[in-house]
Amino acid sequence: MSLNFYGLIIGIVMLISTGIGHIIVIKGEYHFGTKLWPLFLIVGILSISLSFIIESMLLSGSLGIIGITFLWGIHEIIEQKERVNRGWFPKKRNG
Repeated sequence: MSLNFYGLIIGIVMLISTGIGHIIVIKGEYHFGTKLWPLFLIVGILSISLSFIIESMLLSGSLGIIGITFLWGIHEIIEQKERVNRGWFPKKRNG
């Protein structure tokens, strides 16, 4: 019997991707506002597109997770603006 670590590795990729995505949304909205969303869209679509053509199941799955994380980040960056307006996160001072 051999052990299959694929699910565990993909789970770790999901955890790391979500954590880094959270940081990117917070820092990105702070420095650039919501105008960062087109970059999230491009990275998301490219990652998902690459996941379709990569033969490695591990790399393909990881790219799919990263792509979906960035697409979800579009929603989150807009929500982050609302969280800043509510005072839950600091607002960048101009000047």
